Amino acid sequence: MFDLKIIGGTVVDGTGRARFVGDVAVTDGTIVAVGTDISGEAAETIDATGCIVTPGFVDIHTHYDGQATWDPVLDPSASHGVTTVVAGNCGVGFAPVRPGEQERLVELMEGVEDIPGTALHEGIQWEWETFPEYLDALARREYALDVAAFIPHAPLRVYVMGERGVRNEPATADDIAEMAEHVAAAIRAGAVGFSTSRSLNHKDLDGELVPGTFASADELTGLARAMVEAGGGLFEVVPMGETGDDRGMTLGEIEMLAHVSKEAGVPVSFLVVQSMGAPDLWRDQLDAVRRANADGARLIPQVAARPGGMLLGVASYHGLMRRPTFRRLEDSLPLDELLAEMRRPEVKAAILGEDDLPADPHRQFETLTESTPYMFGRMFPLGDPPDYEPTPEQSIAGIAEATGRDPWEVLYDHLAAGELLLGAFTNYAQITQDPLAEMLDHPDTVVGLSDGGAHVKMICDASAPTYLLTHWARDRSRGERLPLETVVRKQAAATAEVVGLTDRGTIEVGKRADLNVIDFDRLALHPPRSVDDLPAGGRRVLQDATGYVATIVHGVVTRRDGVDTGARPGRLVRAGH
Repeated sequence: MFDLKIIGGTVVDGTGRARFVGDVAVTDGTIVAVGTDISGEAAETIDATGCIVTPGFVDIHTHYDGQATWDPVLDPSASHGVTTVVAGNCGVGFAPVRPGEQERLVELMEGVEDIPGTALHEGIQWEWETFPEYLDALARREYALDVAAFIPHAPLRVYVMGERGVRNEPATADDIAEMAEHVAAAIRAGAVGFSTSRSLNHKDLDGELVPGTFASADELTGLARAMVEAGGGLFEVVPMGETGDDRGMTLGEIEMLAHVSKEAGVPVSFLVVQSMGAPDLWRDQLDAVRRANADGARLIPQVAARPGGMLLGVASYHGLMRRPTFRRLEDSLPLDELLAEMRRPEVKAAILGEDDLPADPHRQFETLTESTPYMFGRMFPLGDPPDYEPTPEQSIAGIAEATGRDPWEVLYDHLAAGELLLGAFTNYAQITQDPLAEMLDHPDTVVGLSDGGAHVKMICDASAPTYLLTHWARDRSRGERLPLETVVRKQAAATAEVVGLTDRGTIEVGKRADLNVIDFDRLALHPPRSVDDLPAGGRRVLQDATGYVATIVHGVVTRRDGVDTGARPGRLVRAGH
């Protein structure tokens, strides 16, 4: 007698092997049989005829550090077949933290990951000081999916070095030794690794770079060694890029990370994107990864599923947000009334006529309000269904040229209509996803960069699993598609393996029963929508999908036909336990 049987589905098992029609049987949260015509009754049987059956997806790049303390569902990830998330990325998080220093970490997360500080203040119940105590706090909660975490560098540096850490002063040998003790304790408590940020774009609310941005190779290697000696894990990095010309990560940065990997004997994962300033540099970066790995390093690039940047809209960020008339209306009206007001001709004329702009209220998005013809060529009305591979003619610049209008007026009309636009500022330098296809199909890469739980007003890239299945494995018309087997393996077995969660990610006997039953022909990704459902009324973007017949976590159905069942089998995952 099984707990659950899934019968008659097309099994895409996550290993990369060819799909096959068969059954899957589950007992006590574990897959106990995979094949054809499995005999035996079950407490519940799901008829998957005409559907695909996949492993649950493992998202290794999220920022649910705060949300996991108040939200048992963890949307938007839960809505897209994800059954395990890893928080603590990019070197930011909420532990360790000394009493009275919580505000500093909230401001750091708000600045780097654009999560409303009001929501974090309202939602987080601080029950910890050390990182093991933070894991214990998560372990006391129940979720719709599993949660794992990295220990992040920035709060650790502040905890050990105080203001010297905040100012990015060099760590002394004693500093490194003390931080290493905390890293080792975190790994022994179940952290899946360590994360740090070297990005010159990652700043707190005061514009100061994240603690650890300029950490020396000795500091990074010392912390990586501590991680290995305590049991191992993944060393995750947001790498440093060149300044001023948007050239992205330097090849010298890869050499430094390869040095850390070889010296400490640790796998190092970092982000690779196609930049606008150097659209072919990613090829050199991946070639450098191949050479480093052949020389004894273990480098694992994380690549995105689709063009990145941000969603532009009145509920998010956009090119009109510094105009005085718009700011006055935004401060006094709810969203629906604001849009109605913007559609009045006299309001439109007033806003478009303003060019003496006050200081940017959102410093990091100032370039949006000074848009150039080049930038207008990277802004695309998203549409319904959303189109993430539009042509140049579909851009604001293309529409303006075709209609003989000013691009600011074209942008205004789309914003006033309540539409969202894709700001394709990375991975779309040549107005094609062909480079992404090569990145995704590269043997050394894994899928990452969803940023689930972060940048909540301007992206919903946590919907990447659905996009990978629909666009890349089924619908793409402007270039080559990817095999369904590859798409599933890249976001299930490959991501699970890279963070050491080898008990999941494939449909094989003995593996954890984290599964999806998906009506592949009917699977659809809907346009993003803004909701005000964070603590303290904070706004975020969600993106719905249809076609998920069932999502199963540890043998328990957590979603049916895209609707949360209320079941909470998900728990904290402690690596090595």
